[in-house]
This record gives sequence, structure tokens and C-alpha cells, in this order.
Amino acid sequence: MIAANGLRWILTLMFAAPALYGLWRLARPTTGLTGRVGHLLHAAMGVLMIAMAWPWGMDLAVAPQVVLFTAGALWFVAASLVWPGERSRSGAVRAAWPHALMMGAMAWMVAAMGTSGAMAGHGGGTGHGGHEGHAAYGSGLASMSLTATGPSVASALLAVALTAIGLVWLARALDLARVRAPLPAGGPAPAGTDTTAALDPACHAVMALGMAVMFALFA
Repeated sequence: MIAANGLRWILTLMFAAPALYGLWRLARPTTGLTGRVGHLLHAAMGVLMIAMAWPWGMDLAVAPQVVLFTAGALWFVAASLVWPGERSRSGAVRAAWPHALMMGAMAWMVAAMGTSGAMAGHGGGTGHGGHEGHAAYGSGLASMSLTATGPSVASALLAVALTAIGLVWLARALDLARVRAPLPAGGPAPAGTDTTAALDPACHAVMALGMAVMFALFA
């Protein structure tokens, strides 16, 4: 999907960070069941976003990815309603909707890429398209782009929404890092202090902003 090799590597590093963070949180014994499912979904999203940036990723089957991320979007909404945790139910829904939007946006992007590739005659409909036709799509930074007005506008709107979500998460991460920065005499943090609290919104911010770049190029 990305024609510029430098941008491919930048996006790869951006998506690798939240993917590795999700796997790390998944392995921590203190992570609850709903947290484990959420971090697993984010890790899968990071890996598949990396795949989208490279030609070999265009050969991955579309249907399983659409099913996975559609189910992921529904999971975040359902989990916020059934297991709100320490939040109120409305507060849990407000916290979950950006994750659900990202999952839904991912499902839409995969489906749109598969449809675009099939319409162009590259691939048999199970993947995004063959390697030999990638250079024929679009120009500039993106090797694949939408031509229909509706999907192109939708992609641009999702890019704007994901940028806004990413900036909100980034601001939250900076606030948490600033609050937790001072330590007594440079020593270890007091017992019970969560020194990794800023990592969660920071990794979500990186994911959202990386996705925004992909959608902007796809539009």
C-alpha cells in the first residue's frame, strides 16, 4: 500500500511499538481477562497494520481480517457495557468508543482495499492483490488508493477522526508522564505507584496517528 520505502519503515516502527506493548501487557499476570482480550486485539491490529504497509501484506486473506476487527469493535462496546470496571457504565462506553472506532476503521480499510484490488483485476478476491500490480495503483507515497468519491471521502474523514483521537491520547500520556515524573531524591517510585501509566495512552496515540497517515494516503 505504501510506495515510499522510508515511510514504510517509519510506519512499521510506529505500529511495532503498540503491538509489542500489547503483547507485554498480555503477558503480565496483573492484566484481567477483558484487558487481555483488548491488548491481544491491539497487538493483532499493530501486526496487520505493518503488513498493510508492505507489498507482501496485500496477499493476506481479507475475510478473516474483516471478521476479526468487526468482532473486535463489537467486543469493546459489549465489554464496556457488561464489565465497566471502576467506571460508570456511561464512562466505560466513552472510554471504549475510540477503540471500537479504530477496530471498525481497520475492518473497513481491509474490506475497501480488497474490493479495490479485486476491481482492478489483481488477485482472486481472497487477498488484497498480487505483487505484480502494486505499482499500478495511484502515485506518490501511496501505491494503492480509492477512486470512488464516497469511499475516498470516508477515508479522509476517518483520517481526521483518528488524528483527533491520537492527539487526545497523546495529551493524556504527556499529562500522566508529567504527574509521575518527580521521584523522591531520584530513587525508586513509592510502592503502589504505576510508573507505566503513560504507556497505555501513548501507545494508543501512536497507533491512532499511524492509522490516520494510512487513511490519508488511502483517500
